[in-house]
Amino acid sequence: MAQQLPPLDGLLVADFSRILAGPYATMLLADLGAQVIKVEGPAGDDTRTWMPPVRDGVSTYYLAINRNKRSIALDLKDPDDRAAARELARRADVVIENFKPGGLARFGLDYDTVAAGNQRVIYASITGFGSGAGADLPGYDLMVQAISGLMSLTGDTSGPAYRAGISVFDVMTGMHANIGILAALQHRERTGRGQHVEVNLLSSALSGLVNHSGGYVASGAVPYRMGNAHPSLFPYEPLPVADGELIVIAGNDGQFRKLCRVLDLPGLPEDPRFGRNQDRTANRDELRPILVERLVQRTRDEWFRELTAAGVPCAPINTIDGGVALAEELGLRPVVTAGDVPGVRNPITFSETPARYELPPPGLDEHGEEIRAWLRN
Repeated sequence: MAQQLPPLDGLLVADFSRILAGPYATMLLADLGAQVIKVEGPAGDDTRTWMPPVRDGVSTYYLAINRNKRSIALDLKDPDDRAAARELARRADVVIENFKPGGLARFGLDYDTVAAGNQRVIYASITGFGSGAGADLPGYDLMVQAISGLMSLTGDTSGPAYRAGISVFDVMTGMHANIGILAALQHRERTGRGQHVEVNLLSSALSGLVNHSGGYVASGAVPYRMGNAHPSLFPYEPLPVADGELIVIAGNDGQFRKLCRVLDLPGLPEDPRFGRNQDRTANRDELRPILVERLVQRTRDEWFRELTAAGVPCAPINTIDGGVALAEELGLRPVVTAGDVPGVRNPITFSETPARYELPPPGLDEHGEEIRAWLRN
């Protein structure tokens, strides 16, 4: 059977975004077949200079989020380049941008102007704090981690607040942008009309804080920093073993009973302090040393094998290389190559329309001449 075209084949995306949220979103679309034209200023996307690490002199930050795209460098202050950008937006199915609200209006590239000449366009705007009272605030992920409350939940109970190890809300907002784009495309399929899709980091953060933000909104309870502990489950954290720590999870009472069987603690599930999850959570300070006394008798790898075989969720605390290695061992094929540049595969698997990895991340203006010629025709 001939291989099917990827699901977004034929979709033209004009990408006026920079840094992370927008480029991550458009790379995922490009993997799924969209033709993404990356519009950069004369100096290029900022992440081209964010190094180390590097590969062949190019920032791996840039490489990680820009495969399967074509690049054109346009100076929007130049009349000819501005005209080319407008023509690209007129032809595009999707325009995505992360300028400050109103920042593209002076170039005739705001939603109202683009939609006047392209009624079917899906125009996605990514901001830090929306287009209202927060429009002038710069949209850096670290700011949003602080403002949203995430940092107040991250770190040791008695230590300072910490940022997450990645720009988690940039990534989350990029994914929310794609959900909005795909929903708007479905609406366009029904009605023939495009629309403006807006996402912002703070709204994505509050949505992404799920049980914490939802718990506050529903009950007024303000969550607090608990280190690696979970506010509603125990055990659900790293616990000491003979050679370090192991993540041990009892997500329900059945899993706790299995854990107790492996640890040879058959009486614990019958103890009224520990039989139900809410009881274990309330009495975690009494339960933890009982579990640790058994766990420290064996190594991480020994417990990982035995607990996993018994159906108890657990995990070693790896560095990134260990995570990639395990994904390979599990057959998840985590590494793909676009051109000669390795990267992490698109996380979505389709039975009929697989993702593609055809183009390496482009050099600045690598396809500029080709794209300019196409826009003139």
